Amino acid sequence: MQRAVFAHIALHDWTHVFSPLRIRQCCLTHRALPVQLSSRAYSVIPPPRDEAEKALLHSMLRVDHAGEYGANRIYAGQMAVLGRTQTGPLIQEMWDQEKKHLAKFNEILAENRVRPTLLLPLWNVAGFLLGAGTALLGKEGAMACTVAVEESISEHYNSQIRALMEEDPDRYVELLKLIKEFRDDEMEHHDTGLEHDAESLPGYKLLKSAIQLGCTAAIFASQRL
Repeated sequence: MQRAVFAHIALHDWTHVFSPLRIRQCCLTHRALPVQLSSRAYSVIPPPRDEAEKALLHSMLRVDHAGEYGANRIYAGQMAVLGRTQTGPLIQEMWDQEKKHLAKFNEILAENRVRPTLLLPLWNVAGFLLGAGTALLGKEGAMACTVAVEESISEHYNSQIRALMEEDPDRYVELLKLIKEFRDDEMEHHDTGLEHDAESLPGYKLLKSAIQLGCTAAIFASQRL
């Protein structure tokens, strides 16, 4: 039986299997495998090359997440006061965009095992109180708060964009794309606030300066804690 099998194998025409064309196709197929295996497996953040890059990226993501979290709490506070007024749908529209931003950063932090800032409980309360407190001043107060906060966040995103462009724009192409998209959304909110009478609030410049001072302190703290 075994002899019959071996004889069959020996007599079989293997030329179609080991033909030059088939060998070439096989080589091309396996040559493509390393390309597939080395293709980018991450969604936004490249794997850190060393501890310095890891620290930089984690700090950047931590503060961005904190900023989007705080913005969500601010809009929640505004909606608690103005949600049933004519301004409610406008605030809700901006809040919905911020929810998408926060959801994306939640996803990125989980994918890259980045610890959120330890100050989230503080930003939870402070953000809501800021949103509700300025909304008690009326639509103009809420819009003034929006202008101040969104301008601070936009400037912060711009500083990150500059830093990543100077570091390695090709390596951080997906992260740059994401930050630019979110930056543009924040600037749109900023412009919406100006279009809806933010500057007509008495003491607008003083309130704006005070809020932005708080934003600067929050950014500094969230990067480090």
